[in-house]
Amino acid sequence: MCSANLCRSPTAAELLGRHLARRGIDAVVRSAGRGPGGHEPPPQALSALGGLGVDLSAHRSVTLAPALLESADLIVGMAREHVRDALAIDADVWPRTFTLKELVRRGEAVGARRPDEDLSAWLGRVGAARSPTAMLGAAAADDVADPVGGPPRAYKATVKELDGLTARLAALLD
Repeated sequence: MCSANLCRSPTAAELLGRHLARRGIDAVVRSAGRGPGGHEPPPQALSALGGLGVDLSAHRSVTLAPALLESADLIVGMAREHVRDALAIDADVWPRTFTLKELVRRGEAVGARRPDEDLSAWLGRVGAARSPTAMLGAAAADDVADPVGGPPRAYKATVKELDGLTARLAALLD
């Protein structure tokens, strides 16, 4: 999830799907945002992805809806504000909702998912002792910066950061 579903979350979804597939993990990875649906990614986002062989030109923004949250085994926001958006729609999703940076950081601290461990059990370990109040405000430790409106180098930096974070998450889920 991200703000407009034009850059960060569709990029993260595409990259995570690729990293999971390379590890033989069959998963459906979707993205959404709080903005209106049907919009195209900015040209700067498409250009920044070109070096990775990712083409999001057919992507159109999707608005976050309760049904998407209900059907998701894991909900990943690009920033704390997106976690709060999910919780405002359905507070029951808290145990399976993280920012990408938080999930990777906590996951690496507790260790990868064990071969006999289902996702919800691993998320329970990852999220132990967390509190929704920790998602108040903004924090560089949890938030992937939004490049929209910035220079091309900001888009490239975001894509590079998301590629690294999603690769690390795929390794944790393997």
